Amino acid sequence: MKGSLDISVSSRLWRGLPRARAIARETIAAAVTESGGPSEGGDVSLCLADDAALCALNLRWRGVAKPTNVLSFPSAPPGRPGDAMTLGDIALAYETLAREAEDLGVPLADHYRHLLTHGFLHLIGYDHETDAEAERMEALETRILARLGAADPYAREVVGG
Repeated sequence: MKGSLDISVSSRLWRGLPRARAIARETIAAAVTESGGPSEGGDVSLCLADDAALCALNLRWRGVAKPTNVLSFPSAPPGRPGDAMTLGDIALAYETLAREAEDLGVPLADHYRHLLTHGFLHLIGYDHETDAEAERMEALETRILARLGAADPYAREVVGG
């Protein structure tokens, strides 16, 4: 991946997924490659948090007073040529992620990869507001996850956002 992936862990719960940082790096690199990513690269900030933190972010930015699995915050394009390109921020909630993985009967690492991929694609302009957008985004997520050896998540679930 051109650019950087800055990972902060604000919850000890993430000890439940010991390779979380390495998995994030592998997943974002695969997402950049498979999506064609921004040719100039870009920086991504990843916050591995808990339900309380995601609930606060969800309330502040979306007006929804409950935790969610993943939130993405795309950045504005750089102001001047040559400025560093920041793609944006991704935040994940451990408890929601773990609960969903258990409910779906999928490995925690696979569900984590899926939500990382989903969040990253939002940063580079993908969305799922219409059926056509959702189909395009889901197909790309499936290809990225297949590249990483993870099963098709849409054979089981629909991701929020």
